[in-house]
Amino acid sequence: MFKKLFVPSDDSDLTSMALLVSRMWFGLTMLFNHGFDKLVHFNDKVGTFPDPLGVGPEAGLILVIFAEVGASLLLTAGFMTRIAASILVIDMFVAFLMVHKTTMTGPQGGELAFLYLAGYVVLLIAGGGLFSLDTVLFSKPERSRIQKAD
Repeated sequence: MFKKLFVPSDDSDLTSMALLVSRMWFGLTMLFNHGFDKLVHFNDKVGTFPDPLGVGPEAGLILVIFAEVGASLLLTAGFMTRIAASILVIDMFVAFLMVHKTTMTGPQGGELAFLYLAGYVVLLIAGGGLFSLDTVLFSKPERSRIQKAD
């Protein structure tokens, strides 16, 4: 069971291309639009950061930065894709459910968190595809479609 977290499925090249685009799209958007901002403005944000888990605003912000920077980088590279996606699923689930209170529109609307959540759930289920570091590092050479094409 644990090995299945790393071994990519034997999907078509088009499916793997779609997974690559999804990883890059969701990973880089989260990284540049949300993660880096929190990292760079840590001191400004820590005083007003919500604490839905009861761990304190500073610890909560550190966890969110870990998810939105660290896991986004892993997801984009396709390294430990399912683990990175699961971290981001938890991040967006907490944001949508506890911070935005499942409200989709309005000043505290969580529609964006809900959309990110959907993308990360897809990547959690599907994995990184053939065009990922997971394939290079964890796939058996005889199973890799990329190497069969040569």
